[in-house]
Amino acid sequence: MAEQLRQVGEQPYQASKQLLGMGDQGRDGQPRRRTVSGRARKRAIRAQATLTGVPYSVARRRFEAFPEGMFEGPAGQGRTVYPVSTDGHRRMLIDRRQGRTLEQRVHDTHLAADLPWGRARHLAERFPPTRGESGTGVGLLYHGETRQDVLALVYAMIAEQAPSLVPSVGELAWAAQLGQETAVDIVCSLLDRTARLMLDQEPSLLRNQAVAALAAARVAPHPEARDHAERLSGLLAPHIPQRWEELCFEGAGQILDALLTVAEDGHAPGTRVRIAAGPHAGATGTIVSGRWLLTGPPRAYVVRPDGVAASVVADPDDLVVLAFRAPSRRES
Repeated sequence: MAEQLRQVGEQPYQASKQLLGMGDQGRDGQPRRRTVSGRARKRAIRAQATLTGVPYSVARRRFEAFPEGMFEGPAGQGRTVYPVSTDGHRRMLIDRRQGRTLEQRVHDTHLAADLPWGRARHLAERFPPTRGESGTGVGLLYHGETRQDVLALVYAMIAEQAPSLVPSVGELAWAAQLGQETAVDIVCSLLDRTARLMLDQEPSLLRNQAVAALAAARVAPHPEARDHAERLSGLLAPHIPQRWEELCFEGAGQILDALLTVAEDGHAPGTRVRIAAGPHAGATGTIVSGRWLLTGPPRAYVVRPDGVAASVVADPDDLVVLAFRAPSRRES
């Protein structure tokens, strides 16, 4: 059975239909399903475990959550940097960016290596805002007018609190000369991940750290650091709680989620999934953020089940990434 699955290759849905005993369509247009014996069920679970590289218990949980075999792949594998969606404007921005000239790519790479403002602007443009799919209840993602300033702030805070995490000018210049933004990503990988972990803190704790970091930077010996601190203090005013609460931390965190997914197996906010365990088992939902460690892919995802106001935290093994056909340009 496992060998049959391997031969199927890029057709996991058809393979699942065969394993689960689903025949062709009946007269009513619905799949004709045959009874699956206990022995055949166990074979199907073992084959799926072998194919996806997960323990038998995980494969069994998925089987029970999706008895019709309507799944595409486990969230613990693969990645979706740009989740496919019906947002035609966002697709246009992404397509336009992918069609940049060599000169434009080199310019963007130098911008990505310019800390903190240039990199913040680069990332905000690289991962444009979008809306959740209709009927899901998910609103804006990667959004907010201050998301770029928030990114610049956390980079400046890290430079003040842990300067050893910031790449040297020479490292950044070398990476920028390659003309590939992913080269800069590699050099900034620890910095970017630290920035993402910083945004997971409680807003009040992060605000206190921001006030202290900017106050220290305003009297730093380097004029550039002082200028950054003055500009950030004026734009974001972390010393004013009301202003702080209005900042777009969620959008900034989602941008960093998508960025870290470029190098790691994982899934960016906006990816559509089906939940395999817990009170929402069998429901579809949308990933709205990731939970990261110091290394590796996300340890968990924050998922908004369709039509539910509250989000849930799910293990990657309890999620299945759904395929989604983007509408054609004519349809959009």
